[in-house]
Amino acid sequence: MSKERARRREAREAELARQRAVRRRQVARRERRRALVRRLTPRLPRRRSGRLARYSRAERAAVVGLVAVALFAIWAFVDDPALRVLLVVVLLLSLPAAVVIALGRRL
Repeated sequence: MSKERARRREAREAELARQRAVRRRQVARRERRRALVRRLTPRLPRRRSGRLARYSRAERAAVVGLVAVALFAIWAFVDDPALRVLLVVVLLLSLPAAVVIALGRRL
């Protein structure tokens, strides 16, 4: 009786060892395949593109906020409509230069 149990236990352990070995080979093969795919896949730079992408969200928000304040001040304190339009045009034309000077980078 005990010899039979020992033989069944050995068979179970041998089967478990075989399954573990198969699993190890599968995992190793999968890891090699993933490593190969990672090596062969071209990596794209994780950068934003475009003119505004060079500035952070906070910098863009600050520029928009300051322009909004300037536009409000122009429309609130200047009475002549022609002068208002002229000042808005000057503000918009000088905005790129002001951003470059303030943030120290080119657009």
